[in-house]
Amino acid sequence: MSEGGCASRREAIFVVAQWLETKKFPDRMISDSPDRGFVTDLVYTAVRHFRTLDWMLGQLVKKMPVGESRAALLVGAAQLLKMRDVKEYAAVHETVAAAKLASKASAGFVNGVLRNLIRNRERLENELTRQSPGVRYSHPDALVVRWLERYGAKDTAALCAWDNTPADTFLAYPPASGKDFVKLEHGRRVEDVEGYADGAFIVQDPATAGAIELLDVKPGMRVLDACAAPGGKTVQIGWRMGGRADGQKLVAMDLREDRLEAVRDNLKRTKMDWVEVKCGDLADDVAALKAELGTFDRILIDAPCSNTGVLRRRPDARWRWSGTRMKQLAETQQSMLIHGMELLAPGGLLVYSTCSLEPEENRRQINLLRKRYPNLQCRGVVERLPFRDGTDGAFACALERPEQP
Repeated sequence: MSEGGCASRREAIFVVAQWLETKKFPDRMISDSPDRGFVTDLVYTAVRHFRTLDWMLGQLVKKMPVGESRAALLVGAAQLLKMRDVKEYAAVHETVAAAKLASKASAGFVNGVLRNLIRNRERLENELTRQSPGVRYSHPDALVVRWLERYGAKDTAALCAWDNTPADTFLAYPPASGKDFVKLEHGRRVEDVEGYADGAFIVQDPATAGAIELLDVKPGMRVLDACAAPGGKTVQIGWRMGGRADGQKLVAMDLREDRLEAVRDNLKRTKMDWVEVKCGDLADDVAALKAELGTFDRILIDAPCSNTGVLRRRPDARWRWSGTRMKQLAETQQSMLIHGMELLAPGGLLVYSTCSLEPEENRRQINLLRKRYPNLQCRGVVERLPFRDGTDGAFACALERPEQP
């Protein structure tokens, strides 16, 4: 791992300060610089371990500062306590230098606290073991309680440990290549891998394979990827359809135009110019969509969810989780499923998937839909649990609409 310098830490401090204030997605605030990988490590480590780091720092200061001073403490503590490849001297010296660019007075304060943290590390780590699971694991209490009730103490601890581990990057290749999923060497840029410019692969976690396998796409079909961004599953579907052909159709749809930029980029790089890209909302005006697009033999609804299966990959998502938000998401998910059925041709297959671990977003959604459509046939379920399967958490279920009502 690069140990970066003052500029990398300055950017990380700025991003963390903005995240603390606005709760915006931190990855979208990181610039595309040569040190982007190191900056991302700094930011993600501070955000991932926020609750633990904040508690430990809180034992050393009478009143926690705000703004960039607090962000500098978090970035420094993240390096000292969670990024053991970074030398103590570099962590303190470069972080203090970065803090000085904002305020000389603040830099002195940051320097004192970080050096005090080094002196008291062992004591604080011992005291941490006596704190609540939410503080120890750096997760919201309500989420930890849910998991303790469902999985028990051992598996919950393993799940939280998984969430607090930096995510690996996997490259997915076409089925005909025989390569399947290949782990990217840590520190290597995706763009530097042979075949990137030619669209030989996409970036995708193995947990996504279950939904694609259940979809059982074949050449000649009409297929809708209803929540397509960033386009990885769309490309997987396109590979299985074999390219442009009379009668077949693949529509990649998403709610927001800005999210479709990534879809178009992936399709362009993998040379799938035959795929139709559409801005649309499956939870909205389904009648208009049906009039424009007709019906489909296969529909994939990779629904928006609480992301509790991918918290190591999206470390800030844990701090957005709440029972209220999950209920709102569940209402959207059910609406999308109901509208999806309106677009599914007789004999067609609809696959519903999420990267959530929560029953309300997964099996409960399927149960509710089957009460509404009693003739639906379940053709398979895939469920991935990080502590059991060693992949991101994921859920997928295939539902077949009978030929006759």
